[in-house]
Amino acid sequence: MKSGEIMDANQTFTPGEIVYIIIRNPHAQDVANIQQAAVVQNPDKPNELALFIHETYFPLTDELAVFKSEMEAEQLFHEAFSPSEDGDYYG
Repeated sequence: MKSGEIMDANQTFTPGEIVYIIIRNPHAQDVANIQQAAVVQNPDKPNELALFIHETYFPLTDELAVFKSEMEAEQLFHEAFSPSEDGDYYG
């Protein structure tokens, strides 16, 4: 996988693996941060994996930007949420 590349949800993950995701605040779309999450067996669908974060299970889908390293997550985060050259925010 190339640096900064978003993972495909169909890639093989292992329960217990630690990954990093970018989460937006649902109440303020211009607020986002990087969170560490654990890959776990989905308790509702034992044949599927989920992400466990903040005491909540999230299905592991291609709608999430999931990264193997915090550095990769930070790189994309800064590209998406840092002000552009004209002063506007992209994210």
